[in-house]
Amino acid sequence: MGVSMAAAKTWVERWEHQQQRYAVDREERFTVISDVVEHLCAGRARPLLLDLGCGPGSLAARLIRRLPDAEIVAVDRDPVLLELGRTHYADAARYVDAEIGQENWTHALRLGRGLDAAVSTTALHYLPARALLDTYRALAGLLRPGGALINGDHFPPEAGPCSHLTAHVGHRRAERTGGQRHEDWESWWVAAAADPDLADVFAQREERFRLPSGDEGANHHLSVRRHAELLQEAGFHHVTTVWQMGDSSVLVALKD
Repeated sequence: MGVSMAAAKTWVERWEHQQQRYAVDREERFTVISDVVEHLCAGRARPLLLDLGCGPGSLAARLIRRLPDAEIVAVDRDPVLLELGRTHYADAARYVDAEIGQENWTHALRLGRGLDAAVSTTALHYLPARALLDTYRALAGLLRPGGALINGDHFPPEAGPCSHLTAHVGHRRAERTGGQRHEDWESWWVAAAADPDLADVFAQREERFRLPSGDEGANHHLSVRRHAELLQEAGFHHVTTVWQMGDSSVLVALKD
């Protein structure tokens, strides 16, 4: 049994607010990613986009508003978030249940042609370096020449005398924009799990993995420099940061 439209709307809206606690200037980050994708896809009929770690479809929904002729494939491993996206943002993407970084995960995507862009926001940081390298290699094989990976996430600075400043600037920005007033990650999950309308998808989720904690994936956060090294090792020879606020950045890797 699926999730009702009303329940999906409620929980996606709460998700959008909750995520503002963790992504500094989240909406601006979405806008920058969309700017890059729009530029890369200029003049291309029905561009093909891949949304990695799509959650309930937040980025896909914004991209399809900017590029209404695009075909978006959105992939995630979480059955709760996927069902919310399929219901609330049904027209934004084709949602795929697969775990990024696992062996043969790209087979589930059923793309059929080269990607114009792969995008992600606050999702790839849970991958350890080895799995991230394998993922970057897989994406390099899926992208057309001239396509790109655009990744918006938290990238901790390299250790050094000034390393605390980026985090400080980000925290102060979050205070000014009011992101900290929203419920946190763990509170959202606890409340959603108590909603009878989501009982079936939570049962599926519990079969797959335990309820996440607020620091899930925190041990794998890598710096921009380390991501750039892995991307170059995977075959992306042109890597740059196009936007940054505190430790939140948008990193673009172009395929030759």
